Amino acid sequence: MAKAPTTLRRQDHEHDQAEPRKPRGSQDIFTMVINPTYLAQRTRSSASWGDAKQRVLHSYRDWVRSAPEIQQMYSLNMPVSAIRTKMRQEFERHRYVAQLRTVDVLLFNSHQEFQETLNFWKQLTHVLKYFRAEEDPKAKLPQNFIQGFIEGRN
Repeated sequence: MAKAPTTLRRQDHEHDQAEPRKPRGSQDIFTMVINPTYLAQRTRSSASWGDAKQRVLHSYRDWVRSAPEIQQMYSLNMPVSAIRTKMRQEFERHRYVAQLRTVDVLLFNSHQEFQETLNFWKQLTHVLKYFRAEEDPKAKLPQNFIQGFIEGRN
């Protein structure tokens, strides 16, 4: 009959050396440290339209570069190109905003979504809501309140 292994306590091994620490970036998925300041930025206003344009392009590039990581993190069953296309559509939707303060608010919201997405603070359904119209043609918003109420939408 085999003897059950005994558990060793820390005091039994105080004379042993501690395990070497893993280099940064080689953490297991289950031992990831939650860092709420990862990707955090200070909120600021654009000084001019040129500054706003530069900030928008920087935000757009951050989103596009992170598409493969988002696909892997959320196990999305769609190609990276479809994710990038949707990202571009979201930026194009606000292309003709004519007020600088509105652009600043949109940039803040974009970065907030970016931080929440890459920190894995969203669930799969939150990410898939952007692709709902492509998957289900009936998923578009109702034309008026009564129609939505009858369909059982909020």
